[in-house]
Amino acid sequence: MAAIVFVDGAWHSGNHPLMGATTQAAWLASMVFDGARAFDGVAPDLDRHCARVVRSAKAMHLAPPVTGPEIEELAWDGINRFPSGAALYIRPMFWAEEGMVAFNPESTRFALVVHDEALPGADASFTACLSRYRRPGPDQAPTAAKASCLYPIASLAIHEARAKGFGNAVMLDPIGHVAEFTGSNLFLVKDGVAHTPVPNGTFLNGITRQRIIQLLRKAGTEVVERTITPGELDEADEIFSTGNYAKVMPVVGWEGRTLQPGPVARLARRLYWDFAFGRA
Repeated sequence: MAAIVFVDGAWHSGNHPLMGATTQAAWLASMVFDGARAFDGVAPDLDRHCARVVRSAKAMHLAPPVTGPEIEELAWDGINRFPSGAALYIRPMFWAEEGMVAFNPESTRFALVVHDEALPGADASFTACLSRYRRPGPDQAPTAAKASCLYPIASLAIHEARAKGFGNAVMLDPIGHVAEFTGSNLFLVKDGVAHTPVPNGTFLNGITRQRIIQLLRKAGTEVVERTITPGELDEADEIFSTGNYAKVMPVVGWEGRTLQPGPVARLARRLYWDFAFGRA
């Protein structure tokens, strides 16, 4: 992996160390981050990802020392240090350096990592099953932030799914409704209508999710945000995910039932690429 890291006012190459043994975030998880993508000379919604990491930091009571527009400017500087058109992952981060359980907000630090990461191809897909692990509620975890501490439970769900022969998992919210996949938002399609869980504070209302809803509706496809039960996935015509890493990816197997990449998922992907390259 080719990577560069901006920290303490300078760019560094490779896996540059960020934390020491006494850094509060290293043992008590006071870290937030975001992820954006650059590919073929474009970085769709980069401004929104940079703004969100600042909101995440504030939701965690960190004191971000840089603004969203400043992060975006740095991100473009980093992108331009790679070969033209490279597929990249852009990850701004904030964390607390000092304190015990209640960290010192004034010790908040910032880093920006840019590294090469190929986009999954147009034919990429995955299988999924239902996980016994659930997304926490807003009174149980800092769900208003894209916080690192939310991801170990997603890792457990993925390991559980792989042990069963699946590639990913669907996680429910605390009361048993569908929330999302382990690291991306979920859509199902029934009779040509796209349905997606309504944000209820247990998962992030993803930037790519919002963009896909907007693009599908503009193209004339009905999208309904509502409460979804696990059983509805068993009857879906299509299931697909949206997220920064792969943008749009269809599910080709759900709990042993074979699915095909459907027309709504294909439309969503095409519309997103048109948007990314200014063709929308």
